[in-house]
Amino acid sequence: MLFALKKIGNMTLKVLLTILLFSSLNYAQKFYASVDKNKVGLNEQFEISFTFEGKDINSLNNFTPPAFTNFLALSGPNQSTSMQIINGNVSASRTYSYYLQPRSIGKYSIGSGSIQFDGGTFKTQPLTIEVVKGNTQPQQQSNDNTVSNADIADNLFIRAMVDKQKVYLGEQVTVVYKLYTRLNIASQMSISKLPNYEGFWSEEIETPNNIDFNTEVINGKQYRVGVLKRAALFPSQTGELSITPFELNVPVQIQKKKRSNNIFDDFFNDPFGRSETYDYNAKSNTVKITVLSLPESKKPVSFAGTVGKFEITSSIEQKKYKTNEPFLITLSISGSGNVKLLNTPELNLPTGLDKYEPKTNEEINPGTLVTGIKKIEYVIVPRIAGAKEIPPIEFSYFDPSKKSYVTLTSPGYNIDVVQGETEGEEYANKHGVETLDNDIRFIKLNTEDLSLKSDMTIFHWGFWAGAIVPSLVVLFLVLWKRREDRLSGNVQLMKYQRAQKIAKNRLKAAKKLMEENKVEIFFSEISLALFGYLEDKLHISKAEFTLEHACEILTTKQIPDQIIDSLRESVQQCEFVRFAPNTDGMAAIKELYESISHIIIEIERSIK
Repeated sequence: MLFALKKIGNMTLKVLLTILLFSSLNYAQKFYASVDKNKVGLNEQFEISFTFEGKDINSLNNFTPPAFTNFLALSGPNQSTSMQIINGNVSASRTYSYYLQPRSIGKYSIGSGSIQFDGGTFKTQPLTIEVVKGNTQPQQQSNDNTVSNADIADNLFIRAMVDKQKVYLGEQVTVVYKLYTRLNIASQMSISKLPNYEGFWSEEIETPNNIDFNTEVINGKQYRVGVLKRAALFPSQTGELSITPFELNVPVQIQKKKRSNNIFDDFFNDPFGRSETYDYNAKSNTVKITVLSLPESKKPVSFAGTVGKFEITSSIEQKKYKTNEPFLITLSISGSGNVKLLNTPELNLPTGLDKYEPKTNEEINPGTLVTGIKKIEYVIVPRIAGAKEIPPIEFSYFDPSKKSYVTLTSPGYNIDVVQGETEGEEYANKHGVETLDNDIRFIKLNTEDLSLKSDMTIFHWGFWAGAIVPSLVVLFLVLWKRREDRLSGNVQLMKYQRAQKIAKNRLKAAKKLMEENKVEIFFSEISLALFGYLEDKLHISKAEFTLEHACEILTTKQIPDQIIDSLRESVQQCEFVRFAPNTDGMAAIKELYESISHIIIEIERSIK
């Protein structure tokens, strides 16, 4: 019995090794069938191709086509071979093609083709062809070479695809725009209209400027497919939201017809290869996404709207301090989600410890899944000596994969505060806390240079200057303090007042990047300058900001139409230059910089 089990085990092992060996030999080999159209007229011809792809095509033999029972074979098999070497990787393909014409009306199935390779047999999937009465192409005059949009649309289109169609509020959904083509693209494409992400906070995902095409078979047709654009979207409102289409102007090169009514029929193309270029406006589909509300049950008190998956770490500089000596508690929140909209957790301190406005720093990694880290530095100044207990910091988020809330807690810290050398003295603050210096002047012992004034001090100009000037200074400080308090209490007003200054600093940074030829970072900085200025000046939150919304507010503020039109053109130009750089790219970038600077100045003047 034991011998029998060992024998069965050895046989099983041999079978597994054989399967693994066969799989490794056939790895990356593909054999498939495709047609140029799967709906034809009774008197029309179409092309069917059987393509084998792999690293080695020299071992191919015994290609066997299916029986074309319901079709008349006009030509074939026509054999073609291609080879590519990319980064040292060799790939090749061999195609066997036939031109067929249907014999009768109906829906017919074309069976599997087969071919032998390296001792194995590969078979294609069956295809279905629908034959209808008349022609599927519109009738034209015999000498008319006009191309219809329907002809091109069947062979070139854009698809917008999302990884999820039902998400929670604040959960990331990634949209990808792909170009599918069976035609030759004559020259550089240009954007006609960008998609509108209304109701979403968007984060662009970097894509190569040069489109990398691969092949896909859809409904029996083989297409070259390339990614045009990617974006990570975070919904900011619930309900059914729509992503408007992405429109692209594509110059298509099509050979002139000789006899056939089908402009894409290679079999009857002009033998001299004469062609024409048509500008076709490709338009993607509209995508609808259902956004669910976050559950109200078991919602933590420390939850502030963050959605994703995160981790936290914290640290403190040391455990013993002197009074009035500032120190830091650093909290790091890392993970996947919208890190830019992550709220700063509240730090509760015991009596005797003062805190200042925390400093934050973000590092974002925009990819298929947006990740990042947010570092928060809490500046704390102890005022009273003694043992102090700093409680833990709580941070809560909603995890869509678990459909539940998660609360993370940092460790608490016990510190010992001792009295400083001089009571009330402020120590040098390396973290930004203001230093106060108390200087005592030396008392003069010699009175020889003193003299008695004969006139009354009240009639001297210095008396009035000494009385009035300090009063004016105090009045100025009071008014300035009230203004600062009003700005601190009104975040929108503070952003409004400082919008121009922030935009000016970002424009300087963008100009420096432009001079250093750091193009990618330049586009990010120039976009932050323009959109950040509009958000602050027009009181629009980041989550609700869209270009159309900003233009509507500018219109209500009676900003001239030419300025608003220039704003729209500059935003589109920014995308155009980034998406489709040309030989005069630096000149276009300089022109874009000057245009956006001028728009900000004109909006500032008009609002004032």
